[in-house]
Amino acid sequence: MSDEIANLAKHIVDGLQPLKGVRVIAAMSGGVDSSVMAALLKEAGCDVVGVFLNVWDYSRDEVAGHGSCCSLDDSYDARRVADHIGIPFYAMDMREEFRRSVIDPFIADYETGRTPNPCERCNRFVKFGALLDAADRLQADYVATGHYVRRADDEQGLHLFKGSDARKDQSYFLATTSRAQAGRILFPVGGLEKDDTRRLARYYHIPTAEKHESQDICFIPAGDRIAFLKREGASAGFRPGDIVDGEGRMLGRHQGIAHYTLGQRKGLGLPDGPWHVVGLDGTTARVVVAHPEDAMIRAVEVTDFTWLRLPEEGEVLTAKVRYQMQPAICQLEQAEGGLRLTFEQPQKPSAPGQVAALYAGDELLGGGIVSCVI
Repeated sequence: MSDEIANLAKHIVDGLQPLKGVRVIAAMSGGVDSSVMAALLKEAGCDVVGVFLNVWDYSRDEVAGHGSCCSLDDSYDARRVADHIGIPFYAMDMREEFRRSVIDPFIADYETGRTPNPCERCNRFVKFGALLDAADRLQADYVATGHYVRRADDEQGLHLFKGSDARKDQSYFLATTSRAQAGRILFPVGGLEKDDTRRLARYYHIPTAEKHESQDICFIPAGDRIAFLKREGASAGFRPGDIVDGEGRMLGRHQGIAHYTLGQRKGLGLPDGPWHVVGLDGTTARVVVAHPEDAMIRAVEVTDFTWLRLPEEGEVLTAKVRYQMQPAICQLEQAEGGLRLTFEQPQKPSAPGQVAALYAGDELLGGGIVSCVI
C-alpha cells in the first residue's frame, strides 16, 4: 500500500512540476484536504506560502464549543501543518469583509424569504477575493485550495471540471467564480478520491490526517440557524403570519418566514399532508405550501450569471440548483434580467438565493443566483 500511495504522490507532483519555483498561496483551513494540497505543492518545488483566513469571532461560545471550519483549533492546526511541511504561514483578519459580504446578506435573505448560500458568497467575495489580493501583495502567481474540483488548460484557456470523487465534488460552490479568478486558482487534490487524500496525509505524516470533517456552516456550527438569526438581531423574518395553499386558503399560522425554506416538507404541522413549502413572502409574511405533485418546478430564472465558458451549439446542458441534486438536462434562454433554465423533467423545488450551476458533461460552464422558480 505504501508503494501505491508513493506512486500516487509522485504522479501528482510530476503534474505540478511546471510550477517549480513559482510562488503559490496555499489556502489552509486546518483540514486534511488543504493540508495535503500544501504538502503536494511543497514537494513539487513550489514557493508555497500558507494563509489562514480569520473570518469569525472564534471566542464566541457557539463557535468555540463545536467543531467547525472557523475555530481556534483550525487556525492552530493550519499553523502546525505549515510548520510540519516547512512553509511560512500567515493568518489574515477577514472578519469585517466576512461580515459585509456573507453574514449581512445571509441575514437579509432570510428576512425577505430567500435561502442564501453562504459558502458560495464566501468563496467568491472573501476566500478568492482576499487571497488573490494577498497573492498580489506577496507577488504570488496562484492561489491553491483543497476543493475537489479539476482544472485543465488548453489552447482555448482554462476549464473547470467536477472533482473525481462524485461524493466530494465541490464545483457547484465555484459556479459563480469569475474566469479571471479561476485562472489563478489551483486544485491539486481535485483528481483524488477522499480516501486517497487521507492516505496521502498519512504518507506525509500530516498532523491533521485523522481530523474529523465538519459539515456545518462555519458561523453556525451547532446548526441552529434560528438561534443565530435572533442573536444577530433579525426581526422581519420572525413576524407571525399565515400558511396558505396555492388558492390562498389559510391552513395554519407560523412564527416567521425565517423558520422555512422553499422545498421544506418537514415540521410544517399541517393537516391533509404531505405539504411542501413553495413560496415565502417577506412583504405579507405568508408561507405558501402545495402537495408534492404541485410543488415540482420546471424552470428557474438566474441573475448575476458568470461564464467560465460559453456553451457550444448542440451541447447537452445540465444544471444543479441545489448542491445535493443530480444535474438535470435543461434548456438555456435569455430572460428579463438574466437567464432562464428550463428543465426537461420537473425537479424538486429550489429557492431564490441558491446557486444555479450549469454544466456540459463534467465541465462547469458557469453559474448565477436563482432569482425565482417557475
